[in-house]
Order: sequence, then structure tokens, then C-alpha cells
Amino acid sequence: MKKILGILILLIVVCGVTAISNENFVSAYNIQNVTRLTSLFGIISIGVAFVIISGGIDLSIGSVICLIGTMLPYLLAKGVPVPLAFLIVGALSICIGLAHGLLITKLKLQPFIVTLCGLLIYRGVARGITEDQTQGFGTAHAGLRYLATGKIDLPFIEGFKLPVPFLIMLGLALLAAFLLNKTIFGRYLKAIGNNEAAARYSGIKTDKVVITAYVICSFLAGIGGILFGLDINSVQPEGIGNFYELYAIAAAVLGGCSIRGGEGTILGVVIGAALMRVLRNSITMLGIPSQLEFAIIGAVILVGVVSDELVKRYAQKRRAIQQARQTSG
Repeated sequence: MKKILGILILLIVVCGVTAISNENFVSAYNIQNVTRLTSLFGIISIGVAFVIISGGIDLSIGSVICLIGTMLPYLLAKGVPVPLAFLIVGALSICIGLAHGLLITKLKLQPFIVTLCGLLIYRGVARGITEDQTQGFGTAHAGLRYLATGKIDLPFIEGFKLPVPFLIMLGLALLAAFLLNKTIFGRYLKAIGNNEAAARYSGIKTDKVVITAYVICSFLAGIGGILFGLDINSVQPEGIGNFYELYAIAAAVLGGCSIRGGEGTILGVVIGAALMRVLRNSITMLGIPSQLEFAIIGAVILVGVVSDELVKRYAQKRRAIQQARQTSG
């Protein structure tokens, strides 16, 4: 809870400083855009959180987004019915996660290597199938694009409309939080992240749990790919999804997921995703050169992680002192 509070305070501070410096930050239009992008990145961040909690990593998220985001309009352009196209890309994303999980658990390959190879393979496949041609939905699927670009009027709030992706992210976040906190799978996942060998010796089927985590991650990346493609409506295979895995991992780590595994919350991940998008928006609003964007975001992430580690060490030191006093007393 302390981690969530810390990242929430940082988010509020960044919002406050930006709002004071540029009043357009709190305009309905800007808040809608930030909310929409936070929702899209929040979905893929929730997915990678499961993998990180298990003690793994997934570097292929951006390329999965690229593959799914290009394949959906490609299939639709070839005349494949919408339900079948969704079924194909959904099954493809699940198969990718399954392949990752099997390679990591059965062949004992390192998650970093497996997903790094995936990062190269999936984008290469997408570019090869489409011959690097831009894919789009045109005007024939306006109803479908509502999933990513639609807005819902809110009573008593003039000018602001709630983006539909926020509702999708909210539903997925609630489901993920229930899975992580209220099911045996969630308890097993955290146990594996803390100590996989101990979890295995205690009777937990660690391979099954880890495979499921990678399937969830890739499936949510696939959903993200669909929504990103519908949002921009002009999908370039060489560009879409670049560095998205880094944004997702950063959001999860900022939100309280330990890179060593074993801990993390979905609420923290969503707040972390919001902070990442607000930071990027603030850089634009404050007139900071875009060339410095990655440097500033990286510095903020580093400060956040270092601060969290220092607070953790201070808390451990205090507990050790208190235990020593109780023992001596």
C-alpha cells in the first residue's frame, strides 16, 4: 500500500506542476486524450505485471502489438469476417504466450532470451506478411473503431466524455485484480516469484502457473494491439509498438511490481501507466524539447525506483532495530 501511495503522490505532483504551468493541461480535450492513452497502455501493463510477479520478463510485447495490430486489418481487407478475424488474432496472441511459457518452463530457457527473440520474430513476420505496407480499417469499420475511439457522455460533467477504452481497461483491471488477489492462481504466482524452488517443493505446479502468466501477458498485448490499431487507423508495421514493452514494464515497476518477482498490485500498475502518460503529456505541455522525452522519463523512473528501494531498506532497518530491542528486553 505504501508503494501505491508513493506513486500516487508523484502522479499528483506532476499533474499539479503541469496544470499550474499550462492551464490547457486540465482542459476536457487533453484529459480525454490522456485517459484514452493511459487506458491503452494500462491494458498491456497489466499483462506484463503477471509475468514480472512470477519472476520473469517479456520484451516481445511491442512486437506482439505490431503483429496483432497489423494482422487484424490485413485479414479484414482480405474479406475475412469480423468475428473470424478476431478469433484468429486472439488465438494467435494466446499461442504466442503459450510458446513463451513452454520454452521457458520445459526447455529452461531464460525469459529474456525467449522474449527478445520474439521481439525480433513477430515484427519481422508482420512486416513480411504485409510487405511493409500500411494497413488500415478505412471507413468500412466505423462501428468497430468505436472500441478504441468511442466516447461516452457523463451526466453533470460538461465537456468531458469518458473514452470507451477506459471502460475496457477497468473491466480487465478488476478481473486481473480478482485473479491475482482472490484465487489460488494469484497466491501461487506470488509464491513462485518469491522462491520458485520452494514453491515447487511445496507441491505447486510451477510450470502451469508460469505458462498461464505468459499467456495472459500475450493475450492482453493482443487486445492492446487491436485497440492501438483501431485507434490510429493507419498501422505501419515498422513503427507501431516500438518501445511499448519498455513503457509497460516501467509502469509495472513504478506501480510496485518487484523486478525480482513475488509482489505487485493491479491498482499500482494502472497508476504507474497513468504516470507514464502524464509525464509524456507534461513534456509537451511545458514546451520541453521532445528530444529529451526519453531522458526525462528515464530519470523519473530511476528516481522513483531508487526512492522505493531506499524506503524499503530504511523500513527493514527499523524492523531489525525493533526486533533487537524486543529480544534484549
